[in-house]
Amino acid sequence: MYRNHEGFSDPTAGAAISSVMREYRQQRKETWRREMEIKERRKVYIASRYAGDIDQNVSDAKQYCRAAVKAGFLPVASHLMYPGILDDSDPRERELGLLFGQSLLAVCPEVWFIGPKTADGKIEMSQGMRSEYREARRLKKTIRFIDREAVLNGR
Repeated sequence: MYRNHEGFSDPTAGAAISSVMREYRQQRKETWRREMEIKERRKVYIASRYAGDIDQNVSDAKQYCRAAVKAGFLPVASHLMYPGILDDSDPRERELGLLFGQSLLAVCPEVWFIGPKTADGKIEMSQGMRSEYREARRLKKTIRFIDREAVLNGR
């Protein structure tokens, strides 16, 4: 029973405070549930071309990651992170970046290879993507090949 500042029982104030506290606890539970749902999303490693037209390839990779988020995944795209830290033109730093990427690939249950389709219907892969493909196969990851145009056109 709630008591006022003079020590007298105050059921109206007690009911109001209880109601506010119930509402607050419900909001906190909903916030916690939503945050946990986002944190527990299935991770997907995004493998796409970096070399060549770097500006366009980075822009495309960002769109691929947005598509993964929209599909309910947590995207991991090492080629959006490590080129900003390491020098891709230095062979030792490039190798380090590729190995870091493979380390991230290892924690993702699924790997998406995204790129333009070749004449025979396969996804065109760069040298870095081929090494990621070998690693994904070695680790027995779920692998998906996705046409670049399908992602960029929202299909």
